Amino acid sequence: MVVEDNTRLLEAIAEILESAKYVCEKAHDFGTASEKIALYNYDIVVVDINLPDGSGLDLIKEIKRKSAETGIIVISARNSLDNKIEGLDLGADDYLTKPFDMAELLARVKALLRRRNFSGSDLVSVGEIIVNTASRQVLARNIKLELTKSEYDILLFFFANSNRVLTRESIAEHIWGDNMDLADSFDFIYSHIKNLRKKIVAPGVADPIRAVYGIGYKLENR
Repeated sequence: MVVEDNTRLLEAIAEILESAKYVCEKAHDFGTASEKIALYNYDIVVVDINLPDGSGLDLIKEIKRKSAETGIIVISARNSLDNKIEGLDLGADDYLTKPFDMAELLARVKALLRRRNFSGSDLVSVGEIIVNTASRQVLARNIKLELTKSEYDILLFFFANSNRVLTRESIAEHIWGDNMDLADSFDFIYSHIKNLRKKIVAPGVADPIRAVYGIGYKLENR
C-alpha cells in the first residue's frame, strides 16, 4: 500500500509498482490508510510522514501493532535527521527523501521484499522447485513452468510462508487486495491452486502443496 496525499505522486508510485507486477493499494490520507490497515495485511507500506489529517509516524505504530512483519518505507519532504531516526525507531525499514527517482523506490521495494521473505536472495527453492524472484521465472527439475501472474503470486506467497497454513482468505487478499470483497466465493482460489499444482507435478516433481481441510493450504518444505 502507498500512503501519499499528493495525488500525482501517489498515482506515479502506484503506476511504477503495478508495472513491476505488484498489487498496489492507494490511500491519500491518514483516515483511509488507517481503515485499510485495520482490514488488510500488506507486505510493504510506503508511507509519507506529513499527511493532512494525521502523522505517518502514527500509521507506522498502527501497522507494527497489527503486523510486525510488514515492511515499511518512509517517504518525506522533511530532510530531517530527527524524523528519519524516529521513523526507523518505530520500525520503518527504509527512508527516502523527496524528490526521489521512481527507479530508486522500486529498487528499495524489491530489496526489502528479498530481505524480509528470502534472506536477501533472488533465488529461492523448495525441493526441486526454484523461483527466481528477479526474473519471475519458475523451474521444476530445471524445466521452466509457464505460470499465470496469479499462479506465480500464489506460489511466491507459499514460498514466503512455507510450512505455515494459509487461509483461503489470506491468499485471496494477497492476490486481489481490496478487490477480494467483490468475489462471491473462493472458487477462483481453488481454480488457481488446482492449475498451479498440475503444472508443478507435470515434470515429475512431488506436489508440495497440501490442502488443510476447512482452513486453506500449506506448502511443505522438508
